[in-house]
Amino acid sequence: MSLENVQNWFASHASDVQIIIASQSTATVQEAAAALGVEPARIAKTLAIRVKDEVFLLVTRGDARLDNARTKAAFGGRPRMLDPEETLRLTGHAVGGVCPFGLVHDLPIYCDRSLQAFETVFPAAGSLNSAVELTPARLAELTNAQWVDCARLPEEML
Repeated sequence: MSLENVQNWFASHASDVQIIIASQSTATVQEAAAALGVEPARIAKTLAIRVKDEVFLLVTRGDARLDNARTKAAFGGRPRMLDPEETLRLTGHAVGGVCPFGLVHDLPIYCDRSLQAFETVFPAAGSLNSAVELTPARLAELTNAQWVDCARLPEEML
């Protein structure tokens, strides 16, 4: 049902966007990069997060890690990842297919500035083998996302 929700969402919000159905899993960053033939950094992973009483989605580049201090500065508290059951209940998407499209509940969406390093990125599309290709600006525009700086890039982790 999740892929169908995403297909319906794109049909009404951006009918020009084609959903890519891969022949192999795109459930993890590494699997998605291999299936789509791109570097892992260009996979736009969507994290379901709670800070205090607020639940939101944060889309970051695939090779970045959530930086607790930056996230706390941006959202006023320590971030906690939602468990798989709560993620499914609030987004309608199972872990591995979580994306900011076709949500069953309206949630605030944020895009990390790390995505802006790429011409296009590949967020999931609601299933364990689907994705879309979008510019970071279009991703933010379509999802009404706000830009934040919450990710730590690989070179910052050395």
